[in-house]
Amino acid sequence: MLGCRVKSGWTVLVFIDGSLRSPHLWKSDVLNLSDPRNPETRQPYHAAMGKLETNAATLKRRVQSVRRATERSIADLIQRCADDGCAIHRAALVVGSLIDPESIANPHIRAHALEGRLFRTVLEDALRSRGIQCAIFTEREVYPRASNLLGQSPVQLRKAIAELGHFVSGPWRADQKVAALAAWTSLGP
Repeated sequence: MLGCRVKSGWTVLVFIDGSLRSPHLWKSDVLNLSDPRNPETRQPYHAAMGKLETNAATLKRRVQSVRRATERSIADLIQRCADDGCAIHRAALVVGSLIDPESIANPHIRAHALEGRLFRTVLEDALRSRGIQCAIFTEREVYPRASNLLGQSPVQLRKAIAELGHFVSGPWRADQKVAALAAWTSLGP
């Protein structure tokens, strides 16, 4: 099971296997969803500090670049997993919000919401096009949903997720933890 905490231009990846009763952390990593050679693809809806990009041609070029970068990253990820003898069948994507960007009056905040939607949808599309089922969670709902599904309190879940982090050699911060928890809840049948 793959858990992702989707950010603007990149995502945290956490691989969990095992069962709902006994999850095991396999690996944690980071994946680019933007083109590192083209910095504006990290925040494609930003024109300048605090301003919304409105040039349609610029936006189209940036969004296409994000799609290509995400496709390349997912193809590479799937190949690396296959080389390690595993396959990804399901993914749980954790996002900051599912709000409709058009409902946001402030142009700068709308730019962030547009980017959140863009990176979530291009990642989801790239995974689904390869037959990988996706579940979407907002960051705010991960612990309550997991608590309900797993029959453990949020405090118990936070402790269990913190303990899983002992098995990873890299960072184990909030992004990795929510990605791991979303993946854990998706281990079920």
